[in-house]
Amino acid sequence: MYLYYAEQASATLAFQIGLLLLLFHIQAIASCPKSCHCSDTSGAMVVHCSSRNLEEIPIDLPMETVSLKLDANKIHQVPNNAFKDLSYLQELDLSRNAIEKIELAAFKGVAEGLRLLDLSGNQIHSIPKEALEKLRAKIRLSNNPWHCDCTLQEVLRELKLDPDTVNDISCQTSVQEEYVGKPLIQVLDSGINFCNIHHKTTDVAMFITMFGWFAMVITYVVYYVRHNQEDARRHLEYLKSLPSTQITKDFDTISTVL
Repeated sequence: MYLYYAEQASATLAFQIGLLLLLFHIQAIASCPKSCHCSDTSGAMVVHCSSRNLEEIPIDLPMETVSLKLDANKIHQVPNNAFKDLSYLQELDLSRNAIEKIELAAFKGVAEGLRLLDLSGNQIHSIPKEALEKLRAKIRLSNNPWHCDCTLQEVLRELKLDPDTVNDISCQTSVQEEYVGKPLIQVLDSGINFCNIHHKTTDVAMFITMFGWFAMVITYVVYYVRHNQEDARRHLEYLKSLPSTQITKDFDTISTVL
């Protein structure tokens, strides 16, 4: 009899837990943004916001979101704390938007949990190192108008890039014109170090500045000496016009100046 009641209690508890989970997922789907479609796939909340003409990232996303698809919209930037409440987020697709700017804390709260981040096909020229430094996800950065310099090189050094798209990360602009239009990975593999180029450019600029100041000092000294010599000559000519007694008194002073 005891075993019978134990089985009944266990079955009731299992039913209640299942019912709570069902209500939980129904509530999550009900909280789906109006511009998106939410579905529960194998216990994982997938939020589809693709091709909805969105200009901003929705702020009312379900906290249980595991996969968020925001591709093919008109989003221009990823602001700070855009996904901070999505602690379960593993996949984030922001491809084929018009993103130009990514804020420093754009992925705060989800950086360590993400497994895939797709930023391909946007208008990104550069990304602050702080925005991506804690990411462990596989990242797609292809087909963006990148500016190849020391900053971008240091950012990419810390990332886990998708090997299937890495060859499509090209330099639209560069600190040196000969690298424009070339795949960044190809440039770096050839031994080019943009950070060395940056340091050399800085050193040359500093040398030119120092040379300019030195030239100004020399010019001033030469002018000062010549000006004093002219004054001394004028004074000598003046002394010569004086009586001989006065010339004798002042001659030593003029000799010292010369």
